[in-house]
Amino acid sequence: MEKAIEFIKKPWVIGGLAFIVGLFIGLVVLGWGLWPVQWYDGDFTDLRPDLQDEYLRTAIALYAKDPAGLPAAVKSWENLGEKGPDALARVKAAPAPLTMETVLAFENAVAPQIQVPEATPGTGGAAPRTTSSILIILGIMCVVTLLLAVALIAFFLLRGKSIGGPAPISAYQAEQQAKMTDYSASGEEPPMAQFMASYKLGDDLFDDSFSIDSPAGEFLGECGVGISETIGVGDPKKVTAFEVWLFDKNDIQTVTKVLMSAHAFNDEATKTKLSAKGEPTLSQPGQQVVLETATLQLVARVVDMSYGEGALPPESFFNELILELAVWQK
Repeated sequence: MEKAIEFIKKPWVIGGLAFIVGLFIGLVVLGWGLWPVQWYDGDFTDLRPDLQDEYLRTAIALYAKDPAGLPAAVKSWENLGEKGPDALARVKAAPAPLTMETVLAFENAVAPQIQVPEATPGTGGAAPRTTSSILIILGIMCVVTLLLAVALIAFFLLRGKSIGGPAPISAYQAEQQAKMTDYSASGEEPPMAQFMASYKLGDDLFDDSFSIDSPAGEFLGECGVGISETIGVGDPKKVTAFEVWLFDKNDIQTVTKVLMSAHAFNDEATKTKLSAKGEPTLSQPGQQVVLETATLQLVARVVDMSYGEGALPPESFFNELILELAVWQK
């Protein structure tokens, strides 16, 4: 849950969510809810084909009852415009409840007098009842919102790169370049499991954990390293201490030790505060930290590390940390 909250707090995530919410309000709430498009001045050519057919059947029935009403029949036919021939073809294919004779009589009487007028500007169908000023305002609002969202996302991405240094993938590359300790070369018993954990400034959700299994595949426990304490404010987080932990399924508690920056280690208030989480240890290249449980032993070795630079005190937060975790079964 905490990781999800931290992720949501990222500026580019906030910008993306704001853009989506703004788009929803602009299209759904304003465009379709408060100011929907309304149509007026529609004519018979805008009707669905089945309704055009019913309109034509009604005109044919009226003409059949009163052949003297030819002008009205012609007017009804002209109302259908270019859709008239198609409607008449459909009615002839299915004349009921009329008879074919009635339909043909209408066609023979009306057809010679038809003069379909050419379309004139402004009479080509329904027009939207939307005030032009409202449309212009809505269009400007959508464009401005889109531009602001793009600008915010670009700003925060560039800001993250300039402040946060290399992206977390650089930490992964550094981890791949680091070499595991060859304990057998020095005559020591090789560990049951070895892992590499790497942190890079900007990886605010850093929390590496590894499953410890026996050679036979039996689950024995877990180990890992995560952020313990930060210093200063703003993004990215300035990590001043890490927690290295070891969980043994056969033990009742998880053992934890704290790797601290030089500034944190020499600050008594910070050191006292973090000692509640585990034994404080100064982090430096080659430094080894040993954690033991009922049946497991973990040696955490600082493979490489560097401090960040800025307005904070010297050697107060990590720019990079690569940690090797080696586990033996006691």
